[in-house]
Amino acid sequence: MEHISISAAALRDCFAGCGDYTERRLRFGLDTALELTVCWLDGMVSGSAVGLEILRPLTELLRSARVSDPEQALRRIEAGAVYRHGLTRRESLSDAAEDLCRGCCLIVFEALGCALSFEIKTGQRRSVGEPTLEKSLKGGKDAFTETLRVNTALVRYRLATPELKLAESTVGRRSRTQVAMLYLEGVAAPETVRELARRLDRLDVDALLATGTLEEAIVDAPLSPFPQLLHTERPDRFARHLADGRVGLLVDGLPVGLLLPVTLSEFMKVTGDGSMHFLVASALRMLRWLALMLGLLLPALYAAVAMYHQEMIPTKLLLSIMEAERDVPFSTSLELLGMLAAFSLLQEAGLRMPNPIGDTVSIIGALIVGQAAVEAKVVSPIAIIVVAASGICCYTLPSQDLGFAVRLCRLLLLLGAIFAGLYGVGLVGCLLLLHLAELESFGVPYSALLSGGRPGGLTRLLLRLPERLQIWRDPLLRTPDKRRRK
Repeated sequence: MEHISISAAALRDCFAGCGDYTERRLRFGLDTALELTVCWLDGMVSGSAVGLEILRPLTELLRSARVSDPEQALRRIEAGAVYRHGLTRRESLSDAAEDLCRGCCLIVFEALGCALSFEIKTGQRRSVGEPTLEKSLKGGKDAFTETLRVNTALVRYRLATPELKLAESTVGRRSRTQVAMLYLEGVAAPETVRELARRLDRLDVDALLATGTLEEAIVDAPLSPFPQLLHTERPDRFARHLADGRVGLLVDGLPVGLLLPVTLSEFMKVTGDGSMHFLVASALRMLRWLALMLGLLLPALYAAVAMYHQEMIPTKLLLSIMEAERDVPFSTSLELLGMLAAFSLLQEAGLRMPNPIGDTVSIIGALIVGQAAVEAKVVSPIAIIVVAASGICCYTLPSQDLGFAVRLCRLLLLLGAIFAGLYGVGLVGCLLLLHLAELESFGVPYSALLSGGRPGGLTRLLLRLPERLQIWRDPLLRTPDKRRRK
């Protein structure tokens, strides 16, 4: 298709079987013998705009005065005979077909073998709404949409500087999805920008319709369950990370922004921390880290102590556990594994069902089924308390992707506790720490603030310093401009 000249017949053959392909033949200025073909895809363009800004100017008599050949007509249209911006001349059939699929209207000059493309997309898109996953208390109330140009405008509105660069590329042999790479020139590390552009150019897929396709192709360790790209649906959070020196990605058709490089600590922060008093934000951040540890270790520690190290349990608590476990027919390991499976099933049911039904399923599962299981002595109350507390702790994590990784690691730790007690928990924990220590995100260690011996790492991990003390950007990002404020 690259070497086929553009003509109305070639376009009809290209879009054969496409009921939305529409074309209109007309004479330039009505009284000339010069015929043009205007074509578009119905639904992708605005029909009223085609009529008012394309067809009407082409048929006006004054605009066709002293036009005798197609070359003169083409120059007349390029000079402004059509009321539309974004004019592009296309010489190949593949470029013309791609423009039609992107919402453009083509004026075909068959005698010249070329076409003029005008962007005239329909305005039928989802409007900017409030974020649904990242609730905003004091920040912006707008969220990304499925339209790339709307998303770039939301970011440009917050970073009104020509230093905000936007490099676009096309990914997907079939989908031809537009991907925009955004960064602040002079702030983002040039080597990170070049490496990300190289990985995007290397990506070869049929269609880019989900973030998972993009993530697996550009992250350093695609087999790791831990998230290595920061997802956000909020333009203000996206812009803040760009100002810190990170590089962002926006994909046409996906209402989410991706940011890199990242560390584990970034997934424990929320945008609302910057709007709170630093003492309150620091307390909440430490609470989230505590919830992460409890959600990860609580079932494993209970299984290890209850099965192998009963001497570590206080006497009264041990007697209470023995009394609760006396009439339960299953072992502690089967109880915990079954409850974790039931809890995960309830989570999935609540997510997949419509909101009213999902809430009902959660209430029935948590109250009625759980209470009935305890009264029937199928499971012990202490097992339900441990699993429920661990699940609630995972709900407090700001990142759902990190929550899924914690759920998987929690199961591995529990299996280690079942087979070897605290020794198994320690062994699996060491392997987990080794995995985190070897992960990198575009040259930045994933566990940077937890390792490396840098001074003040633990402080930056757990506390949010006052704004007047946040003078320097994160040195791990290797930003050319290292000062955040004077």
